[in-house]
Amino acid sequence: MNTKRTLQAVYPAQPSRDGDGVRIQRIAPAGQFGLFDPFLMLDEIASDHAADYIGGFPEHPHRGFETVTLMLKGRMRHRDHLGNEGIIGPGDVQWMSAASGILHSEMPEQDEGQLHGFQLWINLPAREKMAPPQYREIQADDIPLWQPSPGVVARVIAGQIGGIQGPVQGVATQPLVVDLTLEGQAKVDIPVSSTATVVAYVFRGEATLPASPASSGTAVVSAQHLARTHPGETFSVSNSGSHTTQLLVLAAEPLNEPIAHYGPFVMNTRDQIEQALDDFRNGTFTETTTR
Repeated sequence: MNTKRTLQAVYPAQPSRDGDGVRIQRIAPAGQFGLFDPFLMLDEIASDHAADYIGGFPEHPHRGFETVTLMLKGRMRHRDHLGNEGIIGPGDVQWMSAASGILHSEMPEQDEGQLHGFQLWINLPAREKMAPPQYREIQADDIPLWQPSPGVVARVIAGQIGGIQGPVQGVATQPLVVDLTLEGQAKVDIPVSSTATVVAYVFRGEATLPASPASSGTAVVSAQHLARTHPGETFSVSNSGSHTTQLLVLAAEPLNEPIAHYGPFVMNTRDQIEQALDDFRNGTFTETTTR
């Protein structure tokens, strides 16, 4: 029987700063890092004021996970120690597997106007944490659309819906990453794995989801909130009003592995974190190893 996922919990984004003073909204519950296994963290940047983002994210390290950067408005320039460099603009996506270690910077390619985008961290399984890093840049025109009914437009970035396959495939956690827009009274049912972690971050408007199993009603999730769902085979969502609603729908298979986290490093043990710190201090951080 195809069961609909119901709302399990809602988490508000918290104002924070990162990089060189960049204002962000962050979803990463304090003391519960990895709560949304394998999703680790989601940041939203949204401002019309250059002072909120102009400092950007100067060169910094990562190890042990993947970063997904999605731009809606504005432009950011990526540079890394592998020689990759590029600008992602409206609708573009950068998918980077830091794995054994990468040094990179993300700096605004503008000094005025609106900047709006997201960065998602997805954990890597233990067997891939020390693999060579990889970088992919995906242009907006290369992201296919799934439009199952009037008022529903889904940009399929990773995974597959209704025969529409996103450009990112072959990731260990089998992620589904969808940039979903609902107009008017639109509603949609998205098939998902019954064993996956499924969350949705509303960044515009209000989304209506089936309420908890104890209730036959619905629940409204407002902007800058992330909804987590109970297990099921269908993620159902509708627009709560006459205005446009936009949300990121994220699904992936949990790793169920221990997490050791320190700043830009996500490993499985504290010893591995200490090794990452030693490698960084000693200048050997970006050397591919098999530790």
